[in-house]
Amino acid sequence: MPRAYVPAAIARQPWSVLLPLTALVSFGAAVLDSAAGGRFTTWSLSHLVRFVIFLVMAAVIARLPQDLFKRMAIPVYATLCLLLVLVELIGGIGGGSQRWLNLGFMTLQPSELMKPGIVLVLAWFYSILPIGETQSWRALVPAGILLGIPAGLVMLQPDLGTGLAISFGAVVVMFLAGLPLRWFLGAGAAGLIIAPLAFFTLLHDYQRKRVLVFLDPENDPLGSGYHITQSKIAIGSGGFFGKGFGNGSQSHLNYLPEAHTDFVFATMAEEWGMLGGLFVLIVFGLIFRWGLKVATNAPDRFSRLLAAGMTMTIFFYMCINLMMVMGLAPVVGIPLPWMSHGGSSMMTNMICIGTIMAVERWSRSGPRSLS
Repeated sequence: MPRAYVPAAIARQPWSVLLPLTALVSFGAAVLDSAAGGRFTTWSLSHLVRFVIFLVMAAVIARLPQDLFKRMAIPVYATLCLLLVLVELIGGIGGGSQRWLNLGFMTLQPSELMKPGIVLVLAWFYSILPIGETQSWRALVPAGILLGIPAGLVMLQPDLGTGLAISFGAVVVMFLAGLPLRWFLGAGAAGLIIAPLAFFTLLHDYQRKRVLVFLDPENDPLGSGYHITQSKIAIGSGGFFGKGFGNGSQSHLNYLPEAHTDFVFATMAEEWGMLGGLFVLIVFGLIFRWGLKVATNAPDRFSRLLAAGMTMTIFFYMCINLMMVMGLAPVVGIPLPWMSHGGSSMMTNMICIGTIMAVERWSRSGPRSLS
């Protein structure tokens, strides 16, 4: 259809990203259908419904003016911190952690929403901070407090993986804001010194076990190393072309734990092989290229930090999950965006997409105010 006959509101959408993203979600629904033994309504239907709902949400976010983003930064951050406190008080417990709030119509994991939330509030903070102040303590201490409160609350749940994800997004924004490189190098050196002490004093027993399993999963293949061992068996047995849709033995015979959430990539790789894995990586590559291009072309400091931070938040999700299922990182319970089953994860990533779309619109038309 000629472009002239397409409504402008539709033509302006980033279809070069949305179409591959929709294909990835549909592919994820097929993998979930297989993981459920061919029962589409078990996980696949809700997976697709959530995507449609949150895609509409992303389109609404994309229409919001920049002034509203800035005005909502502190209220959103404060609300999410309050929800994290409520999790500690009345949150639901599952898998040994207290992470969820039961809202009736859905189970919400506030720590997931803090991932884009911390990016928003820090982008706002550095947008109002004079450029010359980025070399002083005024650029570090307030940002450290803004990060320390939610990261600390999440660590108390305990949820090390999500705490690291929140910290990663914050550190990316701080780095791109222009804080001195020596601060990051010094923090890295301090981390190397503190890590052994934290391993023995701050980590819970199951968290220490995850690190030891990561270093030597074959030491206890039927116990603590079971997840990683079975995941690598599933991925390796898929070969280049895979075993075929519905023919995965690891997930269908219940050898692979969490086949529909954290280890959905292993479920996919067994049936779709390396070809399926390449498709997933190509789609993520398109998303990251688009997000970083939007950040590069953003009209101001706030927009650049916001788009780059949201893009790198998605990147952290993807990178850690794939490293985890391949045995390159400890098992930390981070789902794979748009493929793992889970409402909070889907919502978080679509908030990131909607925000990047908003920045892209600001780049075309200029930031629009509420007045």
